[in-house]
Amino acid sequence: MSAVIPPPRTVGGLLLPTRMLTRVEDGEQLHALLWRAGAGWRMISSAVLGGGLGEREWVLNAQVAHGYRRTDPHRHLADLARAAGVSGPGVGVMTAADVRAYGRAHDAGVEAVVTAGIAVRGWAAVPAEETFAPDQPGTINIIVALPVPLTDAALVNAVATATEAKVQALLGAGYDCSGTPTDAVCVAARTPDAAQDAQAFAGPRSLWGARLARAVHAAVRSAVMTGTAGDPAPAQPRRPDTPRVPTPAGSKRCSRDA
Repeated sequence: MSAVIPPPRTVGGLLLPTRMLTRVEDGEQLHALLWRAGAGWRMISSAVLGGGLGEREWVLNAQVAHGYRRTDPHRHLADLARAAGVSGPGVGVMTAADVRAYGRAHDAGVEAVVTAGIAVRGWAAVPAEETFAPDQPGTINIIVALPVPLTDAALVNAVATATEAKVQALLGAGYDCSGTPTDAVCVAARTPDAAQDAQAFAGPRSLWGARLARAVHAAVRSAVMTGTAGDPAPAQPRRPDTPRVPTPAGSKRCSRDA
């Protein structure tokens, strides 16, 4: 007999309910977002704790102080998770941004929660002499959950789709960049079972990939707008299809989808 996987947890109608945690560290009050996902989830993540692909039961997005200098962030996150009362396999990410200014969005069953601090931002591909070691931990953290199973390949595709949606949201908000040097992403999907086939596609024009893209796009935009409230507006806002990057001769611009 095959094991019965519980349905997605919902709290107040949310697929990805989060709890706000507060702690004092080195005299500074810091916050974290915790999602107790429970059993029945597979996650793919670039996180320093619990990264890779596998069964995961919780996600912790912890704020740390600016100028963070610890060289063992995975141990730090594990300690914070234990203090929060979670155990078993999970995912931990960090940010210097205030996680209280998070963005949340959903689209037809897909839900995304994003924290965003964009003080250290730029384009992914830059000349070698312009590379540097960032002085802050990752500042745009994307957590997205789907209520359906995905194949391994589709999970990888979902990470790419979420990243594309992030860049589109940044450009649409007027930020001429592809992100920060240390962004992190975590995609959670239900564990496959005999009752539901795993979805094989999660690109931006697949059913679930399109929903994921719209949810991430809206959550990133909300987080950026909330987190930068009161800051000077970015110069020369640009449409998502017109980034200020060199266009090779003969190439075509991507059209913006409605």
